[in-house]
Amino acid sequence: MAYRAPAAEIRFILDHVAPLASVAATGHFADATPETVDTVLTGAARLCDEVLAPLNRNGDTDPARLEDGKVRASTGFDAGYRAIADGGWIAVSAPPEFGGMGLPQTLSVALNDMMSGACLALQLNPLLTQGQIEALEHHADDAMRNLYLPKLILGEWAGTMNLTEPQAGSDVGALRTRAEPRGDGTYAITGQKIFISWGDGDLTGNICHLVLARLPDAVPGTKGISLFMVPKYLPDDQGNPGPANSLKVVSLEHKMGLHGSPTCAMAFEGATGWMVGRPHKGMAAMFTMMNNARLAVGVQGIGVAEAAFQKALSYAQDRNQTGPIIRHPDVRRMLATMKAEVFAARSIALACAVALDMGRATGDPDWTARAALLTPIAKAYGTDVGCRVADTGIQVHGGMGFIEEAGAAQFLRDVRVTAIYEGTNGIQAMDLVGRKMMDEGDAALRLIEEIQDHAEAARERMPDLAGEVWSAAEALREATEALLAQALDDRFAGAVPYLGAFARVLGAHFHLRAAMAGGAARTALARVHLRRILPAFEPLLAEARAGGSDLLALAFDEATS
Repeated sequence: MAYRAPAAEIRFILDHVAPLASVAATGHFADATPETVDTVLTGAARLCDEVLAPLNRNGDTDPARLEDGKVRASTGFDAGYRAIADGGWIAVSAPPEFGGMGLPQTLSVALNDMMSGACLALQLNPLLTQGQIEALEHHADDAMRNLYLPKLILGEWAGTMNLTEPQAGSDVGALRTRAEPRGDGTYAITGQKIFISWGDGDLTGNICHLVLARLPDAVPGTKGISLFMVPKYLPDDQGNPGPANSLKVVSLEHKMGLHGSPTCAMAFEGATGWMVGRPHKGMAAMFTMMNNARLAVGVQGIGVAEAAFQKALSYAQDRNQTGPIIRHPDVRRMLATMKAEVFAARSIALACAVALDMGRATGDPDWTARAALLTPIAKAYGTDVGCRVADTGIQVHGGMGFIEEAGAAQFLRDVRVTAIYEGTNGIQAMDLVGRKMMDEGDAALRLIEEIQDHAEAARERMPDLAGEVWSAAEALREATEALLAQALDDRFAGAVPYLGAFARVLGAHFHLRAAMAGGAARTALARVHLRRILPAFEPLLAEARAGGSDLLALAFDEATS
């Protein structure tokens, strides 16, 4: 069975689980009518099914390559990219004054979910451009916005972000790239960046690099970092690409997966750049793009999980071992938990997107806080689910899953990096229990209270499911209060299990909402989550409460025998 974009599933969630209607009702996104939403989801699904999904395997077997200093995309990616750009899919949530549609971010998240399942390696290209559009919209001056945004929104140019250096990964403050002012409003950018997704390619007329660098008077650490626009080709006043800038691709990384997406080591050798935003405030501007990317990366995990589930389901229906193997209880267990986890992760991501849109539309700080709280959960849980489901998909295939020609292994190889980039999932968890708890846990506790209120309202119709959700939320509330009383290092030691527990309780809440709105099939899926996935929250919370003294006491440089 070929991949089929889950447009109907996404529409169900947006109707009944994480309602998009509330966003349209604000007036700010009044154009997001039910008819418009249907048009976007239907059109995006057609693009994914008919154009992008057939390219996925080719991106793996015919990877991007570096020839004579230029990156050549996988065969067929040029036509796929043109279908994305010409269809206006980069522009869905972009500002209308520069050619965008101005629709809710939630629809872009839904689109990226489907595109990730269809062809993750190609989807990364317009995803980065969408993030750059948002960063420039909020931080660039008028001249830069007028020059770059129309080109990026049309897909004529592509955007990247350049943070990581050989000695500066998650510790961005250790970067050494320099920016020397030239006195004419431009800067000479010199340094090396690594792990730059789609740092070069032949799909667009120009590639626009957002580069973090230090001015000569910069203080150490992240407070001394500025952000610069450094295009591959220097544009004239009309936006026509001109001479090549002083930058180059040094090499492409040899990766476990995502072979169709070129990951570049970039060298900037006195390249011409323009500052984005104010001096020494580059991290604030870059975080706009990174926060956009964190939710988007969670959605990448979900999209690949969907594709892996579909492939495993098709194999289980067709493979005969004394009858189709889908009849076997353990195969059904694997498929059922795959499906339940994908639904939970997708609901969390779309709920995060709705909160982002509500915050933007209303200015209500409670919505902004809700979105901030959900972002690390959506990123970490979405990508963990992507890895788990892709791995389980191989198991469903049995021995054939270990054979590359079956296609199941590619999903795991491709999705594995999503748990690492845009902040590892451990960093996401520390963000959740650290920065996102600086409000004394107010946003988290209000969300838990909302889960319990809904469970109370559902008791009459679904007493068993509602009771389990309420009890799990109560345990999460107690653990959250205990967490807030811990020292920060102890919180960090238990951050990953705490996030995992929170995600499972959220997933149970959303499954209950779906069961209340749907029929027997939704209720059956909710039972799978509550009986087979939710129970893991208890040992996870026990680990979260354990603190870090045992970890610090263990000496890794000594024999333990």
